[in-house]
Amino acid sequence: MKILITGGAGYKGILLAEKLLDRAHDVTIHDNFLYGYDPVMHLVKNARLSVAKDDIRNVTKETLAGFDVIFHLGGLGGLPACEANPSSAWSINAEATIKIAELADPETLIVYAGTTTVYGDQKGANCDETTPVKLKSVYSKTKFAGEEAVMKRKNSIGFRFATIFGASPRMRTDLIVNDFCYRAIYDRVLVLFQAHSKRTCLHIDDAIDAYLLALDKTDRMKGNVYNVGSDSLNFTKLEIAEKIAKATGCKIVNSEIKDADTRDFNISYAKLAALGFKPKKTLDDGIAEMVKVYKFYDPFQDFNNI
Repeated sequence: MKILITGGAGYKGILLAEKLLDRAHDVTIHDNFLYGYDPVMHLVKNARLSVAKDDIRNVTKETLAGFDVIFHLGGLGGLPACEANPSSAWSINAEATIKIAELADPETLIVYAGTTTVYGDQKGANCDETTPVKLKSVYSKTKFAGEEAVMKRKNSIGFRFATIFGASPRMRTDLIVNDFCYRAIYDRVLVLFQAHSKRTCLHIDDAIDAYLLALDKTDRMKGNVYNVGSDSLNFTKLEIAEKIAKATGCKIVNSEIKDADTRDFNISYAKLAALGFKPKKTLDDGIAEMVKVYKFYDPFQDFNNI
C-alpha cells in the first residue's frame, strides 16, 4: 500500500515508518523536522521511502492524494508544550487535523493518534471508550477536537493511547516513565506530586503493533475509537517511582503541591484486546531499557567532553 505518516520523523512515527517499510509498503514521511533530521537518516536508502518536509498546517488536497492510508501522528505533543503554546496547539492539533479530515479522499483510511489524557481526572474510576471525557488542558481539548473531526468520516480509526515509554531514534524525555528514569539517573531523586493518582502506560513497540493491527483488521475496526494499552499497565505514580527506585537506588520524595497535570484514572483496554491486541513489554522491561539509555544519553547536556 501507499502510506502517509504525518509526524513521521517523530517519537512513534519513525519506528512506524521502519516497520511499514519492512512490510514492503511505500511510505511517505511528512514532517517539519523541528527536532532534526537524524532519526530519518538510517532509512533514506530504502527505495520505498519518500520524505516530504512541510508543516501539517500547510496540507492541501494534493498533499493527501493517492494514499491508501494516512497515519496521522503529527501534532504538538504533551501538556507542557501545549500550555506554553496554546495558539499553536489549536492550529496544529485541531485545525490542521480538521483540514486533513476534510481534504482526504473518502476512500483513504485515516488512523488517528489520540490520547487517554482526554479522560482527565476520574478519581481513579475505570474508563472505557464510552466514558464521558473531561477536557481540562489545552492538550486534551485540542487532541479531542482532532479526534472528533477524524471520526466524522466513515473510513477512520481512532486510537487513544496510554502514555508511551521506551527508546526511539527521536527520543522524548517528557513522558512519565522516561522522565522519571532520567531524573533517577541524573538527579538521584524523584519528587512526586499527587503520588497516588493513577496513570496508564504502554511500551512504544506495542504502540507500533497497534498501528499495524489497524492495517490487518481495518474492516472490523474502522468507525471505532479504541483505548490502546494494557489493563496490566495501570499504575499509580508512586508504584512507577518505586519500580524505578528499585532499579536505580534513587530516593523518592512526596510533595504536598498539587500536580498541574491532573489526571487520575484506570483505563479499560478490553475493546482492543477482543481483537487480539496484547502488549508484550512490561513496565519493568521499559525501565531497564530507559535506565540503559540514560546511563549514556543526556538530552540536556550543554557542553561537549574533550
